[in-house]
Parts: sequence; C-alpha cells; structure tokens
Amino acid sequence: MRPDLTASLGENVPRYTSYPTAPHFHAGIDDMVVRGWLQTIGAGDEISLYLHIPYCDKLCWFCACHTKQTRHYAPVASFLRSLHSEIETVAELLSGKGRVRAVHFGGGSPTMLTPDDLVALGRRLRAEFEFLADATVSVEIEPNDIDEARLDALAQIGMTRASLGVQDFDPRVQKAINREQSFLQTKQVVDGVRSRGTKSVNLDLLYGLPHQTLQSIATTVEQALTLAPDRVALFGYAHVPWFKKHQTMIDEVWLPDPAQRLGQSQLAAEMIETAGYQAVGLDHFAKPGDSLAIAAATGKLRRNFQGYTEDQCETLIGFGPSSISRYKQGYAQNIVATGEYEKVVDGRRLATAHGVRLSLDDQARAWIIERLMCDFSFPAIELVECFGDVGQGLLLQASRLGNAGSRLLELQGDHFVVPIECRPLVRTIAAKFDKYLQAGTARHSVAV
Repeated sequence: MRPDLTASLGENVPRYTSYPTAPHFHAGIDDMVVRGWLQTIGAGDEISLYLHIPYCDKLCWFCACHTKQTRHYAPVASFLRSLHSEIETVAELLSGKGRVRAVHFGGGSPTMLTPDDLVALGRRLRAEFEFLADATVSVEIEPNDIDEARLDALAQIGMTRASLGVQDFDPRVQKAINREQSFLQTKQVVDGVRSRGTKSVNLDLLYGLPHQTLQSIATTVEQALTLAPDRVALFGYAHVPWFKKHQTMIDEVWLPDPAQRLGQSQLAAEMIETAGYQAVGLDHFAKPGDSLAIAAATGKLRRNFQGYTEDQCETLIGFGPSSISRYKQGYAQNIVATGEYEKVVDGRRLATAHGVRLSLDDQARAWIIERLMCDFSFPAIELVECFGDVGQGLLLQASRLGNAGSRLLELQGDHFVVPIECRPLVRTIAAKFDKYLQAGTARHSVAV
C-alpha cells in the first residue's frame, strides 16, 4: 500500500452488504408496505430465503450479530413456533408465486436447534414454497453444537453448503474471545458433513482478534487449508463495543493496530492464494471450479447480507428477529427484540420494523458500491445507460476521485478501476458514493 494511504486504515466505514445501510432505515416501511411488495413477486420469479436463529448456548465475545445466550431450550421452542407462523403468513401472501433458488440458515446458532426441530423447519419451508430442483441450502454451523444426530438432520434438510466458524485455532486467542474449538473438533464436523453428501464447505477465519500475531494467523491458515475447504472467508474482526456490550469483555490493549491488521490480512490472503484459491472480492477465496469463483470471473458476483454470493435473485426474504429482506422496491428489517417479534407474527402480521424505499439515486449508488465491492471497478457506459442523468452525475463524482491527489480510482478504457494498491481500502472508496454516511450518526468498524 502507498504510504500516503496508510492513514486511512483506521477509518470507520460500513461493510456495504446493502445500500443504503441499515442505520438509515426508517419506520415508514411497515407491514402494509411490505405486503404490497410481496404481492408484486411474479409466479416465475426466483427468490432466496434467509432464516435468522437468534439464540446461542454460549456467547462469543467477538460476535456482532443479533443473538442472545440461553441455557434453556424453552425460549428457542417458543421462537420456533412463531417462526413457523411467519413462514406461513409470507407464503399465504405469495399465493404460490416465487420459486426458491437458495436458502440460508444463519444466526445466532442454527445448529443449536434439536435434530427434530431442524427437520421440521426444513419440511415447513418445502411445504410452503416451491423449491427449484437445484436449490442450494446453506447452514452456519457452530462445531460445539454438533453431534451425529444433528449431522443426520442437516443432511435430511438437504444442506448443500456447510459454513463453519473457525476464527483462530490459537488457544490464547480462543480464550480471549470465549470461543474454544479445537482443530480436531472442526475436522470431525467437516468430515461428518462431507460423508453425508454435502459438496461445499466454507470456513470463516478472522484477523484483528485479541492476541493474534502473524505467527498465529499463519498457523491457523495452514491448519485450515489441510481441511481442503471449497471456500474461505477472511473477515476483519469488527470491534464495536458501543453496539455490542459483550465486546467490552475484550480488552482493547490486546487488539492489533490498523497496520498490524493489514499485515495479518495480507499474510493470510497470500497463503490462501498460494494454495491455489482464487481471490473473490475483498475477503473471500474459492477453489477455481467453485460457483463463487466462476461468478467473480464472469462479472456475476453479488453481495448481500451473508457476504459475497453467486445468488442472482432480486428478492431475498428474511425470517426471524432482525432479519433484513431485499425486494425490488427496497429493504425491510424485522423487529429485533425476540419477544416483540413473537407477539407480532403470532397475530399473523409481518414483523417489519423499518426499512427504506429505493429512489433512482439510491439504486445507482447501490449499483456502483456493489460493483466496487465485487469487481473493484464499474463500467461508465453501463452506469449512464441504466440510470441516465443520475448516472451521469455520479460519473463526475468518480472523475473527481480519480483526479484527487490520492487517486482512489483510475479511468481505464470505459471502466473506473480501483488501483491494486488501494484495494484493501475499497470500503473507504465505496463510502465516497454514500450520500447518507456523513449525515448519519451511526458508528462503524475500521476499514481494514
């Protein structure tokens, strides 16, 4: 990285899994608005589903997800009854329209569910929605939850991709983040899902954690690669204690500084690419024949709330507390508080708390940000063809970034391109097109 850019490493910017980002959603998007959006989905439209399970049996201190710890299963069982109600309500509004291309179970810990409840949830989805024959089913797995019965249940619901959180295998790091998980334990889960027919395994690694060093990162990556994952996600730890109070359990003096974070990410990326994986976007890697690598190579890579994806669906319907849906018209987020969510959906109402309707300007900026995050570039001609005068105005803004002293963008042919040395700062560059950022009061994690 050029020396003049290193000062930007510690800037706080969004991760841009959506635009506008969630802090700019408002209460004007409610149950009635989303009902109208659902009813515009066509019979042949392909849709994706996301199910948010807001419980864990142990709280990891690094986590910034909407979840809560419980040692008892009764609250989970109560939530699941409401989740089934929400699924039924949405299915009734769709009246058989929409065909499911992809399902993602996230959390929280979806694998905290009992085997019977996992199977019942999978059956409910297939009873209420039409699934395409080659639909994908992805599940976020907490290895500490897994036993043989749960592995069997995941196979029974048709899981095609398992995503395992590794973070770091170093015992000192694991203790500092309250997530103890041995390499052997992780390997047993990987072997277990593969033996039951799951073709794709993703491992999530983190840099920027307390007590991490270049040596611990290197050791973790080396161990992870022995499992031959199909995909690797390399995320930077987002330290946001003002948003997630349990992160105060992590002493900030244990954390690497921005320059050390950059070094850790670059070392890990180099090791993963040297092992034969292709870089995908900012922080993902995939084997050359993987559908994610193919999407990146063909300009079809997308970005949503689960990160980088090959999913081309315009509609993503979220279920469960805090889940965010994306429609052609805009975004809608469910109520965060689980108890309030249950009251609303049990009354056969949608749990929408807030959202945003996309203007043409929002759509144009979202398109630029997504292409920058996915391709590190965007085509100028296509921007104008799709968005007219709005796109033309944004081209002028891109030109100014190219002419500025930092040269964050370069015009190469008809594409504005992020120079290689600036790519670790692509979130910062994307933020230049975010008209809401300066006017908002939300705080974000560091850029790298």
